[in-house]
Amino acid sequence: MEQDQAARRIAGKAFVLGDDIDTDQIIPAEYLAYNPSDPEERKFFGMYANVGVPKGQSGLPGGNLRFVPEGEFHSAYKIVIGGKNFGCGSSREHAPLALAEAGVEVVVAEFYARIFFRNSVNGGYLLPMEATERLCDGAVETGDECEVDLDAATLTNRRTGKRYALNPLGDVQPIVDAGGVFAYARQEGMLS
Repeated sequence: MEQDQAARRIAGKAFVLGDDIDTDQIIPAEYLAYNPSDPEERKFFGMYANVGVPKGQSGLPGGNLRFVPEGEFHSAYKIVIGGKNFGCGSSREHAPLALAEAGVEVVVAEFYARIFFRNSVNGGYLLPMEATERLCDGAVETGDECEVDLDAATLTNRRTGKRYALNPLGDVQPIVDAGGVFAYARQEGMLS
């Protein structure tokens, strides 16, 4: 994975999912017993990221690809491509945390459940970018090398050479730049 701070780009392999990926699919409730504030336990959120995604949807179109290899804590995928209503379900902040612990830096979806979007931003876990068109039906395939340019608000599929527009982060950009809501509050003098 490459990350260019000056140009604010994230590059890496993409993992494609479909519509209505909910928080229980991203990190099933049975794995919430781990303590996210304990580094030795926190890594297990990465190990179990996306294990609840239904067979037939995991890494479309084939359908049964593991996001994180068995017995490992990190995924080869730095970018997740989703469809509509990504992160729906419960309000658990463990969902974006699990993806981040697995190594995901950005999710690009058509639109998000607002609580997942805010948990991603507020926790400083990952970037929730919104696509202006549907990418999960073949524009990007699992394993494609992609690049997200945060300043230009684009995703480029290096396999096809095609570039897709993304919606800018807007009002949450300063929170993202600071690394989360608490870092932003400290930076702005709201917290000591």
